[in-house]
Amino acid sequence: MIVARSRSELTTALESLRAGSGRLGFVPTMGYLHAGHLSLLDVARERSDVVAVSVFVNPLQFGTSEDLGSYPRDPDRDLALLEERGANLVFLPEVREMYPRGDQIVTVDPGPMGTRLCGAYRPVHFRGVLTVMTKLLSMLEPEVAIVGRKDFQQLVLIERMAADLDLKVEIVGAPIVREQDGLAMSSRNVYLSAEERQEAPALQRGLAAAVALYRTGERGARALLGALQQELAGRPLLRLQYAEVVDVGSLDEVDPVPPGSVIALAAFCGSTRLIDNATLE
Repeated sequence: MIVARSRSELTTALESLRAGSGRLGFVPTMGYLHAGHLSLLDVARERSDVVAVSVFVNPLQFGTSEDLGSYPRDPDRDLALLEERGANLVFLPEVREMYPRGDQIVTVDPGPMGTRLCGAYRPVHFRGVLTVMTKLLSMLEPEVAIVGRKDFQQLVLIERMAADLDLKVEIVGAPIVREQDGLAMSSRNVYLSAEERQEAPALQRGLAAAVALYRTGERGARALLGALQQELAGRPLLRLQYAEVVDVGSLDEVDPVPPGSVIALAAFCGSTRLIDNATLE
């Protein structure tokens, strides 16, 4: 496995790996890897001949009051996990390598879709996500990039960006990976206290209740959201920030709810913000 920490090292590594190889698959991450991240490598391997992974905590996607400074990091552990999983290349840059001019003057505007759902509460987030993703895609030039479906809005916006800007890359969404009790795997789960960790799986159970109700024939968004909220009632450690039923392409709210729509939520468990979603079908 090649580890590149600079642009020049990345260029040299890509030239070596691409010699005689076919498709390059790319998995962007912020590190502190878990089984969900590692599953993205498996999807990339199925769709490509060489797999590259980035590990970079991107400051552009954090607001001033968010957890950039405390976001969990363990690059040595990440590298060991990636080598064990069969990554061919890991790009592990410092902030100055990604943003050598300091402030990033030119950024990628997510448009109105970036103000919905999480964007309503994290106004700089998706501009930062799309900007760093564009830079990484430009540096690596992969044929395919794998993005987890847990970050549903992020996936939709990256897909839309690639289409609108005619980027020569296939964006593939990979399934959510969950703990045995249903909690969606996230690097931020490490923030949860023991008591909070016991409460957090109620988010997935709420989504499952909405999906079950949908499968009985219910098509009203209010009723579906009510089923979710009923599961969370009486849980003081859980505070719902939003829950909406949206169109998967536009992120607009839908009611009545057609098949393929997504019910998405964000909630605080204690002080930790968690997100999750489910497809209604």
